[in-house]
Amino acid sequence: MRSMTRLFTVAGMLALMGAPVAQAQHPQTRQGFWVGFGFGYGSLKLSCSGCLNVPSEGGISGFLKMGGTVSDKLLLGGETNGFTKKIGGTTVTAGNVSFTAYYYPAPANGFFLRGGLGFADYKEEGSSGSTGFGFTLGLGYDVRVGTNFSLTPVANFSWGSVGDVQSGPTTVPGTKENVFQIGLGFTWH
Repeated sequence: MRSMTRLFTVAGMLALMGAPVAQAQHPQTRQGFWVGFGFGYGSLKLSCSGCLNVPSEGGISGFLKMGGTVSDKLLLGGETNGFTKKIGGTTVTAGNVSFTAYYYPAPANGFFLRGGLGFADYKEEGSSGSTGFGFTLGLGYDVRVGTNFSLTPVANFSWGSVGDVQSGPTTVPGTKENVFQIGLGFTWH
């Protein structure tokens, strides 16, 4: 996992180094429909009623987003974030589906803040999984590399209260999940 983290760090730094040149050639404009996806490294942390120090797990994470432009400063849409890893021979997935707002404080710049409310889900292979309330927060930067295309490095946080989770023959009560995600996205504006 360490080499994957280094790879995404180097890719993000290279993308940001090209930002001034790319922005000079392709100004930041946001209008109409937008769509994007991305992937990267995620860190899953679980907590529950009565649990003692559940360790964080690193794995693959990704996202898919789409929506519409309200103004140069505000985009609204739907987004799904996911994490997966095989832990102790069992594939674990955690996800979040949200109605999300993207806020660009300076419209001529690619920097944005994002937040959303929706549902979180947690599932272990062979179990029925559990769903509950969730939210997501994050930030990123659209590095415009084409008229309507950006490379988008992101840092995201997703949280969910998924309730009782079936883990093999055991029921784990009051489970909460959080996922920190560092990734690189591809966005069409």
